Amino acid sequence: MAGARIYSSHCQNGQSGGRDGDILFRMDAYVIRDTGLFLDIPVGEKKYVLKLRDLPQEEKPREKFRRYGARALSTAELLAIILNTGTIKEDVLSMSRRVLREYGERSLSGHTDPDAMSRDLDIPLTKALQIAACAELGKRFFHKKDAGSATIRTGKDAFEYLKDMRDLPKEQLRGIYLNSHHKVIHDEVISIGTVDTNIVHPREVFRPALAYSAVALVLAHNHASGTLKPSTADVDITAQLVQSGKIMGIELLDHLIITKHGFVSIPVSYE
Repeated sequence: MAGARIYSSHCQNGQSGGRDGDILFRMDAYVIRDTGLFLDIPVGEKKYVLKLRDLPQEEKPREKFRRYGARALSTAELLAIILNTGTIKEDVLSMSRRVLREYGERSLSGHTDPDAMSRDLDIPLTKALQIAACAELGKRFFHKKDAGSATIRTGKDAFEYLKDMRDLPKEQLRGIYLNSHHKVIHDEVISIGTVDTNIVHPREVFRPALAYSAVALVLAHNHASGTLKPSTADVDITAQLVQSGKIMGIELLDHLIITKHGFVSIPVSYE
């Protein structure tokens, strides 16, 4: 692209690396030209959000599915069909978009705790149960054989696997649970919100490892602020989890901080 300025931000994992660890992204500002097609909303006036009832009948998710098939629908539209109805304060399509935006598609498919989902996303428990049940059905119907599972051997592998976390609007703690061949056997959102000792407890981190017979895990959380610097709480919690894993015989291999610019391993002794 002529005139575009491309900058490089190196993905860090506690070691120096080459160019293959770089992410390229544009830093020049987008210019939105006034086409005269839209009216500016006066300051102070509330912007109207398009709701499901505003759509033409043939563009509503169920009718669209029947007419064009599942492939014509977005993920939010498919989720809206599953949820069926919204709440008094939020229509079903708006709820579906918000759920996907705040959790991320991959995180949502790996979440198995409807109570935590209901609490984190402020949705009725019945809605959370519907989502969790559909995710479980998907796993059972389309379960991949072990040979097709992702392999996580380095921090870079984990970063690539978790790349959907780069742009999440809320801080999220994820666990990747591995077998003895470094194959991913489970992926779960452990908590949403600032990572601190009040919401991150060893039992919550290692419970999925026991349930899925994992021998090791990699943790990751995103910093929505964009900073790659670990906080004191990040370091203290990670050190505590490493020791807990040693007692249980489940190794914590790494704990990454992820942002849109790259990643870094929290500097503790994992040995």
